[in-house]
Amino acid sequence: MIECIARFERYLQLERDLSIHTLKAYRRDIEGLRRFLSEFFGVESPTLEHLRQVDVRLLRTYLARLGKSCRRATVGRKVAALRTFFRFLVREDLLTANPAEILVTPRLDQYLPTPLSVDEACVLMERTCGDDALQLRDRAILETLYSCGLRVSELTGLDVGGIDLEERLVRVLGKGRKERLVPLGRKACEALVRYLEHRGWPQPSEPLFLNHRGGRLTSRSVERNLKKQLIQAGIARDATPHSLRHSFATHLLVEGGADLRAIQELLGHASLSTTQKYTKVSVDHLLAVYDQAHPRSRKK
Repeated sequence: MIECIARFERYLQLERDLSIHTLKAYRRDIEGLRRFLSEFFGVESPTLEHLRQVDVRLLRTYLARLGKSCRRATVGRKVAALRTFFRFLVREDLLTANPAEILVTPRLDQYLPTPLSVDEACVLMERTCGDDALQLRDRAILETLYSCGLRVSELTGLDVGGIDLEERLVRVLGKGRKERLVPLGRKACEALVRYLEHRGWPQPSEPLFLNHRGGRLTSRSVERNLKKQLIQAGIARDATPHSLRHSFATHLLVEGGADLRAIQELLGHASLSTTQKYTKVSVDHLLAVYDQAHPRSRKK
C-alpha cells in the first residue's frame, strides 16, 4: 500500500499539479486510512491485497470512527480524498471497482464567520509596535491580511516579487494554483515598505515574510503571533488569521457596501455561493441596527 500511496502522490503532483498544501492534506487523509487498515487487518503495513478486500461497509466503519472526533467538513474532505485515491487505483488497473464511489458526503454544519468588529480591527492594526525586524514583519503581516483578505497559506507563500508597491497590487497564488491580483491598501503598503527597507530590499525571488532563522514563515507561526498581538492589544477574544479574512469581507460588505461579486473576486472564491455566507452576516447586522433604532422595535 505504501507504493500505491507514493504513485498516487506522484499522480497528484505531476498530472493534477496540486499545491503543496493540497498534497499534504491528501497524504494525511490516505495515511489515516492506511493506519485504520493496519489495525483492522492486524498487520504492520497493509498491502495491495488488503486494499482489494476493502468494500463500502468497511469504509463506512472507518468514517463512523472519524465522525466521533472530526467535524463534518473534515469527514467530507476525507470522503473526497478516498474517492480520488480509489479512482486512481482503478485507473491504474490495480483495483477493478471503486468502493468509495457510493459513499455519502455528510451534510456540512452551517458555519457563520465571526469577524472582528471594525473597532477591534483598528485597535489591532494601530497599536504601537517597535522597529526591529520581527515587529515590523508582524505589523506588515496584519496589515496585509486585513487589507487583502488573503488565506494564511497565500500570505506565507508570497515572494517579494509578488508585491507591486508602485501599483499597490499583490499577485496571489490561490487554491488550485489560480492566480489573482488583489489591491493593496495604503496602510499595508506603508508597513511593507518599512519592513522591506529594514531587510535591505531583498531580491524578488526571496520569501516575503521570514522567520527569525531566515526561512519562509509558516502558517502556524502567523497564527501564534496573531494570538500574542491580540493579547497585547487588549482584545479579549480568540481570533485566527482566517478571522482577518472574514473581517476583510464583512467590513467591505457591511460597512462599505461593496458588491458581493467583487468580494468573490477579491477572496478568490470559485463559487459565489461560498461568498454568500457574508450576506447572512450583513442581514444580522441590519437586523441589529433596526432593533436598536426603530421606535416600534426598541425595548421600553
